[in-house]
Amino acid sequence: MTIETVLTRIDADLDASLARLFDLVRIPSISTDPAYAADVRRGAEWCRAALAEIGFEASVRDTPGHPMVVAHWRGPVSSESPHVLFYGHYDVQPVDPLSLWETPPFEPRLAEAAGGRKIVVGRGAADDKGQLLTFVEAARAYVAETGALPCRVTVLFEGEEESGSPSLAAFLDANKAELSHDLALVCDTNMWDPATPAITATLRGLVGEEVTITTADRDLHSGLFGGPAQNPIRVLTHLLAGLHDDQTRVTLPGFYDGVADVPPALRTQWEGLGMTPESFLGPYGLSTAAGETGRSVLEQVWARPTCEFNGIVGGYTGEGFKTVLPAQATAKVSFRLVVGQDPAKVRAAFRDYISANLPADAKASFRAHGGSPGLALPFDSPALIKARDALTREWGKPAVIIGGGGSIPVVGDFKNRLGMESLMIGFGLDDDRIHSPNEKYDLTSFHHGIRSWARVLDALAA
Repeated sequence: MTIETVLTRIDADLDASLARLFDLVRIPSISTDPAYAADVRRGAEWCRAALAEIGFEASVRDTPGHPMVVAHWRGPVSSESPHVLFYGHYDVQPVDPLSLWETPPFEPRLAEAAGGRKIVVGRGAADDKGQLLTFVEAARAYVAETGALPCRVTVLFEGEEESGSPSLAAFLDANKAELSHDLALVCDTNMWDPATPAITATLRGLVGEEVTITTADRDLHSGLFGGPAQNPIRVLTHLLAGLHDDQTRVTLPGFYDGVADVPPALRTQWEGLGMTPESFLGPYGLSTAAGETGRSVLEQVWARPTCEFNGIVGGYTGEGFKTVLPAQATAKVSFRLVVGQDPAKVRAAFRDYISANLPADAKASFRAHGGSPGLALPFDSPALIKARDALTREWGKPAVIIGGGGSIPVVGDFKNRLGMESLMIGFGLDDDRIHSPNEKYDLTSFHHGIRSWARVLDALAA
């Protein structure tokens, strides 16, 4: 058997695979709305049955919220192969506003987009039902063609991802021995463009802080007290301004400890993607990159830590004008972190900086808003190299290694709770309208996504 026979089977069975995607999309598995609890469970049961039909030992596992689906391949497999955990989620976002949908959101349809692209339209088509089924259908084709899978496989499908995953951490802790394996495979990310596959190798972490500066014991009249009375807005803005230097680097002591530069070969690849400040920012009315001097926009977003101000409140903010010196001013500050940075140390450095630079008659209080480290699959990881080569063969274009500017919490949980790295391969596109009306998934993404996972499994087993 060669991988080509499995790919031929995938091509021949595409219509049946598409019909199964339609069946799953028809289930309104909206996890955040209690009114749809029965439908979420129906989605879990559908996934269990689909995996059992292939030959997995599959079960629906109850949680305090919506159920998980766990499945294990117990059939023939090479004892030398790695054991992978594939993760996806079968729950979906609400459909509001319903009036903006061109057709009912849970009546999937095949349509044609600009340029003649065929697309599947329906809530969950891309996020994440179409994505998770690319893996299931690849496994289906492998078993149908050979009676076996090339790797040992465990599957975990979550039913609460779109409502904050409240049951996930406890579930992973309780089932660590069953779910912790050699590598996690996550299919909830995007390609670089419709023709270029991508592997997301890095995710930034996050530290959220809320700082309140208090001066007088009440608001004061600016005419009577302006000048001698300490103004907390002035104190706060002065402190915030001091967090960056003229090169837009963060000034906190030790902030860049452990931060590594992007390997030259990867930086060259990113430069070759042709992303400029104008193309990145232009659609949003901006034109000039405001991050660290000397860093490209992609490097700034994917590989460099940041300090950003997300909100400032103080004084009178209603209609009209009020000449007041407020007693308090508050700012919400977020730090995006990369691998090598310690969230606790960053938080402590920020609080130390504020406290050490307070003027007379000013005091500070703090409120934490979560913290998580940055994550990265080593750029020389054998799994990443094998997957990149497999994707390149499938799409006929070199697969690019990209970063994620934000966070995917489950990847952090796999790392911190299960001790597992994650390989993030997805086939979504920027125009898939996930979380919005008229969500869609390109048929090419679905078809070649299935073929891609077949090639990736074959490569990982080699």
